[in-house]
Amino acid sequence: MIGRLNHVAIAVPDLTAAARTYRDALGAEVGEPADLPGHGVRVVFVTLPNTKVELLEPLGDDSPVAAFLARNPAGGIHHLCYEVEDIRAARDRLLAAGARVLGDGEPRTGAHGRPVLFLHPKDFAGTLVELEEA
Repeated sequence: MIGRLNHVAIAVPDLTAAARTYRDALGAEVGEPADLPGHGVRVVFVTLPNTKVELLEPLGDDSPVAAFLARNPAGGIHHLCYEVEDIRAARDRLLAAGARVLGDGEPRTGAHGRPVLFLHPKDFAGTLVELEEA
């Protein structure tokens, strides 16, 4: 069911500064910022040869990333995103196995324009997991 690692998401207090660090210090290819109001975040993708890093900052105080940064002011790894072929089939299989899908359980459009779901971190070794339909 699980496919390739699509990206590692890192919550940051300052998206511009974090993007600059990846570009200037690490020499990475850094995309343009994009607002995702439905998810409450502003994101930048860093392209690597084998995956991506998603830098994200909150789009307001009610953003889940704002709560994360309140607990981790310097930022940190927020979630891992794995690709799946069929997101609804993956959801149904996970629910049958006892995993918890966050939100209403229906896929939403993610940063890449594809359906995504998030899985409860308590069910995955303390890690928030995002599934993205490939």
